[in-house]
Amino acid sequence: MALTFFKCIQTRPFLLYPLGLLPRNHGLLYCTMRSTQTQTAKQEGQQPQSKVSTQSRAERLDSALKDYEAVIGIETHVQLSTLTKAFCSCPYNYGSQPNTTVCPICMGLPGALPALNSKVIQSAVKLGLALNCKLSLRSKFDRKQYFYPDLPKGYQISQFDVPIATAGFVDVDLPLEFGGGHRKFGITRVHMEEDAGKLLHTGNGSYSEVDLNRAGVPLLEIVSEPDMRTGIEAAEYASELQRLVRFLGVSNGNMQEGSLRCDVNVSVRPIGQLEFGTKVEVKNLNSFSAINRAIEFEILRQVLLHNEGQSDQIVQETRLWDEGSQKTVTMRKKEGLADYRYFPEPDLPEVILSEEFIEGIRDSLPELPETKRRRYEKMGLSMQDILFLANDINVADFFDETIGKGADVKLAANWIMGDVAAYMKNEKLTINEIKLTPQELAELIASIKGGTISGKIGKEILFELMTKGGTVKGLIKEKDLVQIVDPVEIEKMVVKVLAENPKQLEQYRGGRTKLQGFFAGQIMKLSKGKANPGLLNKILMERLNAES
Repeated sequence: MALTFFKCIQTRPFLLYPLGLLPRNHGLLYCTMRSTQTQTAKQEGQQPQSKVSTQSRAERLDSALKDYEAVIGIETHVQLSTLTKAFCSCPYNYGSQPNTTVCPICMGLPGALPALNSKVIQSAVKLGLALNCKLSLRSKFDRKQYFYPDLPKGYQISQFDVPIATAGFVDVDLPLEFGGGHRKFGITRVHMEEDAGKLLHTGNGSYSEVDLNRAGVPLLEIVSEPDMRTGIEAAEYASELQRLVRFLGVSNGNMQEGSLRCDVNVSVRPIGQLEFGTKVEVKNLNSFSAINRAIEFEILRQVLLHNEGQSDQIVQETRLWDEGSQKTVTMRKKEGLADYRYFPEPDLPEVILSEEFIEGIRDSLPELPETKRRRYEKMGLSMQDILFLANDINVADFFDETIGKGADVKLAANWIMGDVAAYMKNEKLTINEIKLTPQELAELIASIKGGTISGKIGKEILFELMTKGGTVKGLIKEKDLVQIVDPVEIEKMVVKVLAENPKQLEQYRGGRTKLQGFFAGQIMKLSKGKANPGLLNKILMERLNAES
């Protein structure tokens, strides 16, 4: 295999060695590899497809799962937000120029020795505790041997038989639009390892370029139990892991940057059968919706083969999700279990954890998403409100601080989920980037609830607070926005509007009662939006229904 690779080496303009290691007049070595994966995918994409049903995918999925059950597990790689790599002092910045943040250690040059970044252990313990795992007081690193062009050492430093965390679980609340309900999914293990480099495939697919910036970046791999049964459950499980690592601060969890990568294992079996079916791995899933759609496609594909008597065509393989065609295509077949020839990493000592160290980290953990959701539930919020507020740690903190200032819980949730969320979406801003503060949102809610300003005026003030900042009291005073609550003053405006619209008044008293809204609008316009709506409507109805 190695001979095959080296026959494919070409000289292409892609720097393999860091500039700092070479004199300016030195010849540079460039490395590329011909890519056959793209050709395989294209060939499979050109193969004739089975007859396509006119039913929607949801209908076909429901039909397929009447007789079969899907079994789904996920392997998730989380890239840690450490300042330096796992075993050297090189930084990692997403989007850096290729091969500019590398050194002899992460390039695997002879004689270079790794030194473990202690932050990796802290992050692993945090995540293990958050996933309710049993922590190993003594764990070790192992060498995982395999050949790949972006793996410079020819092996990956990982953990094999003694991972740092095992036997945990994660709780998930499904959205109401997908049936709602609570699920608990098992976690088999969490282990520490380093990332490989990255292959950048060219447009024509004839060769690939190697970027080693990512080589040696610390990862935590989370392996789930095969407890999921639908694409929705799998997508929500992955989404919960993203929330968890963001709440813990161990990773930014951005799928588009590769900071959270999910490989899904899917098999189907007849309902009632205990033995698992043949497992297929699906890669190239860069969003939660892609996870759901890829799983649904794979379930339908495997069930169709079963129904057509071609279950032997379901083989253990790795498939790629093609977003364009909305289907999975073969990447590579697996002839059998891979022999990675694991053995203990001789250049790194055991990882030994003390109970004191673990308890110190446990005490430092923030409130986790599941705990936060249960707390919001006790406040009386709906599950729709809960899932929105607890999805983003910054939104949750903003909400908690707002109600901490005395704001009504439901009103605070409504304002954040409504006008505030709409503004952030339109302006493409996070809640930390808008000018509104929790203190001023609480003050705004109190001003409306206390009758100082109307809800309509409140929306105008909110927009000003989000765009320019300031204070509620300051804006009310500056713009003279105090609500009119004097019945005499409001009655004068009602009398004036009715006198100016005698035709509409006659029509109202003739039975066109919907004109009440017209009169209310005219009075509110006359008051510049400051009339108290409740008092206005009460006085208006008394005047409208009075005998002429």
